[in-house]
Amino acid sequence: MKSFLPFFAAVLAAVVVWVAAQHHALGVARQELDQTLLLTARAVEAEVDRLRALPDVAAEDMRIRSALTGTGSLHEANIYLETISKHAGADELFLLDASGLTIAASNWNREGSFVGHNYAFRPYFQKAIQQGHGKFYAIGVTTGVPGYFLSTRVAAGDAVGVLVVKLNLEPLQETWRAAGADVALADENGVVFLSARPDWQYRPLLPLDEATLQEIARTRAYEGATLAQSVVLSTDMHSGADVSGQGWIARVVSMPATGWQVIAARITGPLYRVAMGWAVLAALATLGIATGLMAWKQRRQIIALRLSQSQNLECMVKVRTSELAREIEARAQVESDLRATQEALIHTEKMAALGRMSAAIVHEISQPLAAMEATLAAAEMGLRKDDSATGLRLGTARGLIKRMQRITHHLKSFGRKEAGELSLIDMRAPLTSALEMVAPRARVVGVTYNLTISDSPVMVLAGAVRVEQILVNLLLNAIDAMADSEQRLIDVTVSAQDGEALLCVSDTGAGIADHDLPRVTEPFFSSKMSGAGLGLGLAICKAILADFNGTLEIASVKGQGTKVTVVLPLAMLAEVAAQ
Repeated sequence: MKSFLPFFAAVLAAVVVWVAAQHHALGVARQELDQTLLLTARAVEAEVDRLRALPDVAAEDMRIRSALTGTGSLHEANIYLETISKHAGADELFLLDASGLTIAASNWNREGSFVGHNYAFRPYFQKAIQQGHGKFYAIGVTTGVPGYFLSTRVAAGDAVGVLVVKLNLEPLQETWRAAGADVALADENGVVFLSARPDWQYRPLLPLDEATLQEIARTRAYEGATLAQSVVLSTDMHSGADVSGQGWIARVVSMPATGWQVIAARITGPLYRVAMGWAVLAALATLGIATGLMAWKQRRQIIALRLSQSQNLECMVKVRTSELAREIEARAQVESDLRATQEALIHTEKMAALGRMSAAIVHEISQPLAAMEATLAAAEMGLRKDDSATGLRLGTARGLIKRMQRITHHLKSFGRKEAGELSLIDMRAPLTSALEMVAPRARVVGVTYNLTISDSPVMVLAGAVRVEQILVNLLLNAIDAMADSEQRLIDVTVSAQDGEALLCVSDTGAGIADHDLPRVTEPFFSSKMSGAGLGLGLAICKAILADFNGTLEIASVKGQGTKVTVVLPLAMLAEVAAQ
């Protein structure tokens, strides 16, 4: 008898796992179907809401009101409805008078025009007349094309009419079929009118009573579809949102705005096959476990003899040693992070102090320079006409003072916080200002420039001052890198290529080591001697470019120099024209 216990256990495990796996698979399927329902409902609501206000908006036009009262041109109303329908992406837009007769339509000049047809039997006309607005999904009795009709009542003096927009939802159906999404839409009576499954089209979920069939026939909602002879889809309508049919399960949710029901279905065959597979695996696993247990019982005495307390103690020591090592490593990391944070705070404070000090110096220098320039100008005016040598020296002094004033002006613009708005700028303009700002430092080091600048404007959406700040940082870095080089040449290129503005700054300096290259854009990282730099220039450049959807590309060879490329998206033609 005991020899059969493993087989009984395997059968029991298979049954339990079959039930559990089936329940789990159905539960997961329901969750996925609920997500599909949510996405589908939102997509349908978005498509309907896109044109929900169109009849109300179009009804305010005087051409529509004049056509309704009979005082205006019906041709102008037709042209207006055709234009509005085309721009709004509506299927059709048409105007009914108080009797339900179509007097103007967007398809007035096409085959199957609504003009002259009476649609008083349609619920969207009746509800709009009675309640102000109406909605109804139906197969077009004139065109045979199904659509969703949204209507609004129009009152012009004593005349009353209804303006209707027809929305074609079949593109949604084609999208579902192309994506393999097993979803459908049913009306308030449970009749499926849009479905990824062609065999579900115009079939009811549940049997329809005679009154419902008569109402559908009266409104001619599904002209040509034989609903009375159609086989119902559902074989079991559960409580809540569950529905099941022949070989499938589904979830259903209502859309209050339209009164429709969204259905998401899933074929159950694969789910049951997966559950059966798990049941077989459970049976095999149970047999394996039972066999293993029997073998374990035979060997447990041997295994127990091999175990000793010393081994257990050694294991505990290893575990504790490993824990202590992790604690020491974590503490060391925390201390390292704390030191790095302290150093970052110190650097930040230094930077703020330097900024305040430089702003104060520029402010204090500006006024004396202006006074000196005015004094020299007055001295020039008082010179004798024959004293040309003194006049020449005074002119030279005034030129130097004006140059100092331009430098302080650039420093003020450089330090001023720029507003966050973006504007169209030509990349060539900030380059000129940046070159002028770094000119004193370039002369001291002995740097020469090789400029290659595009003949046509290179327009980007950015901030002029912040672009100038980027260029000054890059030029100063290139100048400093060549302080000890024999050849001191900077190549600057401004060009447009493949929809991008490219500004390249190349130097013949010492270059950057391979292990430092990935870190050069990190804040406070600097390869200069202590105190020579804050290590923020490239980090600031990278952050500024990120605000403009740009990037900073750096390439360097140790001992040969560095090339830094600023990449910004070119402004679109429409943006340039708007400026």
